[in-house]
Amino acid sequence: MPVLLERCLELLAPGLTLPGAVHVDFTLGLGGHAEAVLERFPDVVLIGLDRDTEALAHARHRLIRFGDRTHLVHAVYDELPRVLGELGIPMIHSGLFDLGVSSLQLDEADRGFAYSQDAPLDMRMDQSRGATAEDVVNGYEPGELVRILRQYGEEKFAPRVVSAIVRERQKVRITSTARLAELVKDAIPAAARRTGGNPAKRTFQALRIEVNAELDALEGAVPAALDALAPKGRLVVMSYQSLEDRIVKRALAARSRSTGPIDLPVELPGTGPTLKLLTRGSELPSEAEVAENPRAASVKLRAVERIDEQDQTSGTGRERSRLSTRGKQGRLRPGANEGEG
Repeated sequence: MPVLLERCLELLAPGLTLPGAVHVDFTLGLGGHAEAVLERFPDVVLIGLDRDTEALAHARHRLIRFGDRTHLVHAVYDELPRVLGELGIPMIHSGLFDLGVSSLQLDEADRGFAYSQDAPLDMRMDQSRGATAEDVVNGYEPGELVRILRQYGEEKFAPRVVSAIVRERQKVRITSTARLAELVKDAIPAAARRTGGNPAKRTFQALRIEVNAELDALEGAVPAALDALAPKGRLVVMSYQSLEDRIVKRALAARSRSTGPIDLPVELPGTGPTLKLLTRGSELPSEAEVAENPRAASVKLRAVERIDEQDQTSGTGRERSRLSTRGKQGRLRPGANEGEG
């Protein structure tokens, strides 16, 4: 079952009911969220993006009954401007990111994403191109491997893990997920292995992010989605680890606050917020949702609406007046209106 399906539809509905609505599923996967959108909003046109050719094949079969209401494209989510240009679509009215690894990638052992199953060290979301996790593990310099494990996996024992990898690869090439997971487990102190789940989790996450350049793509994808969003259009982003959520939070927060001088009684043209935050910080799943779908356990959801220029013009005077009053008492702390989480 798609993660937080009903909540996503509830948040996206105002955008999906706009005239001529175009919805972009930036991470199409097996098409569960997309199918629900097409069923419940019969006038919506879908653009579905995925870098995984196998996932696209499954989604095409699932969504074939919707005919010309769908455009399914083999693309990474930061390629939205190119895709819209090729389709001749100037703007979108609704968008959904469901980040991380898809159910297909996790469930098929031979893809190499799961540390609990033995498989070739691949981890490419797009198996038609690019270096594999095997290439990274066996070919990167030790210092670069330490950086990746620290930065992308937040692995505090990165030097120990990399030392174990280097010793092993000097003897024989590391080619399987099981062998890598074993090396990681043995490198981490026994006391640290007793908490936090599988000790290989952070290393596998770091390698997956590196292989697929996930954070670099996300840095470009969220601003591109916001640039394409029509007035009153809505965007929902679901992330599953802190690095992703941090990127999303910064991108949304930057456009949801004024950039003009705080003490002016009116908003200067071009300095007002262009987004309205629909969630206070990030929303977490309910216990019932996690019980029904365990893969929702770590999800953080954020949602925004693109502010209509007319609404912006009519509302900024009152907002600016309120901020100015507070500014006389004490300047607002930077980021104070961003929400928590």
